[in-house]
Amino acid sequence: MSRPHRFVGAAVAATALALLCTAVPSAASPGRDTACTAPAGPYQRQLEQHLGLPVDGRQSDADCRAIRAFQTERGRPHPDGFADLGTYRAMLVVEAAPNPNAAGHCPVETGRVTCVDMDRQLLWVQKGKKVVFGPVPIRTGRDAEETRPGRHTIYWRDRDHVSDLYDDAPMPYSQFFDGGQALHGHPGDLYDGGGSAGCVNLTVDDAAKLWDLLALDDVVYVWGVKPGTAD
Repeated sequence: MSRPHRFVGAAVAATALALLCTAVPSAASPGRDTACTAPAGPYQRQLEQHLGLPVDGRQSDADCRAIRAFQTERGRPHPDGFADLGTYRAMLVVEAAPNPNAAGHCPVETGRVTCVDMDRQLLWVQKGKKVVFGPVPIRTGRDAEETRPGRHTIYWRDRDHVSDLYDDAPMPYSQFFDGGQALHGHPGDLYDGGGSAGCVNLTVDDAAKLWDLLALDDVVYVWGVKPGTAD
């Protein structure tokens, strides 16, 4: 007759153990955000400064969550908290937005001017002092194939252009301003490969919007040096 008592005691002990195993962590030991495990990225310090975080170049849980939130807000394809080049370029767009021509590098004219800032890898369009498009991120030419600086005008446009030099590579919404160099959309990652072959690459969505805004003979003004290329 004693066996049922032993079974009852064992059941109570098992229930107590299960409760201990599923207990909520105490406030003194907050749980780690297991979805945010990215290490420090190459632009960690810049993102920390932009987001008002301690600038130490080391990734913390708070850093990772803040960077991930910024990536989500800016529509980055991989919002994982890693401070990569694309996230840094998105940060430059945000910082430039209030007045991209604050330094006065792009000429102020009565007509439209497409401003190509190779230093910051940004593009915007202004008419007089008013910004009517952008700023948006771009990718200019790599070493030995740099985008040519100076004042140019759009002389030819081709919505569905394909390259006759680079294996029929698609160049949607092409607007040519200097020889074979054009403003055009780049399908895929804007930050792969280190640079273009001299054209000014935009996302396809941005290139489509720019196509609708610009016309033949509009001015394109290019200045600066793409980071990572020779002066």
